[in-house]
Amino acid sequence: MKHNKVGSMMTMEVVRAEYGTPFKEVARLLADHRISGLPVVDEDQKVLGVISETDLMVRQAETPDPFEPPKRRFPFSGLTPTARRQTAKARARTAGQLMTEPAVTVRADATIVEAARTMAERRIERLPVVDEEQRLVGIVTRRDLLQVFLRPDREIRQEVIDEVLVRTLWLAPQTVDVSVSEGVVTLTGPMERKSETQIAVSMTRQIDGVVGVVDKLTYRLDDSRLQPDAQALHGVADDWLRKL
Repeated sequence: MKHNKVGSMMTMEVVRAEYGTPFKEVARLLADHRISGLPVVDEDQKVLGVISETDLMVRQAETPDPFEPPKRRFPFSGLTPTARRQTAKARARTAGQLMTEPAVTVRADATIVEAARTMAERRIERLPVVDEEQRLVGIVTRRDLLQVFLRPDREIRQEVIDEVLVRTLWLAPQTVDVSVSEGVVTLTGPMERKSETQIAVSMTRQIDGVVGVVDKLTYRLDDSRLQPDAQALHGVADDWLRKL
């Protein structure tokens, strides 16, 4: 079973900034290209960090109002690490001072599932895509990853049949009925062993674009009760017989 790779969905022409890019130039890049963030790279195009609209807002929020009395200043050394970072960003004049580091990146050969999991865990909206040398080669956003859920139902159904039933379980396509509606896959029909039904359901869940799986499979043999050695031997014997 093949997952879509990040490299197939990333944007290759990436708007970027260098460490010394002035603050106003960063703001202009975001506004002109209508994007909410960009990576910061060094002279070798290696990713140093990422700047988001939130970083710019921190800087803007600290701009003094000429009609308000000056704020009380606290010693920089007495602040928490988070507060120190916020204070530093509030005084930032360049992309390097403004960026969040280290950057969370992803490789082009990572799967869409891996990239989506990283975004969810880190609560970020974009991932710079890098090569083996950590050089920037593209960028992928949440919107890009959501495109996977726009796969047609017929395409998902065919992948379940080809990759799960035929190539993995060595079953005839008509053995199990596969229906897909709005990304929800329903598997119906008899199978030989309980372990096969579990494999079918588990692998179907991992297919790109699948929203959920409805398990209506039945089995003749509950091989979960077999001893490990007997279960392994039973599976090997069945595989050998299928190849004849």
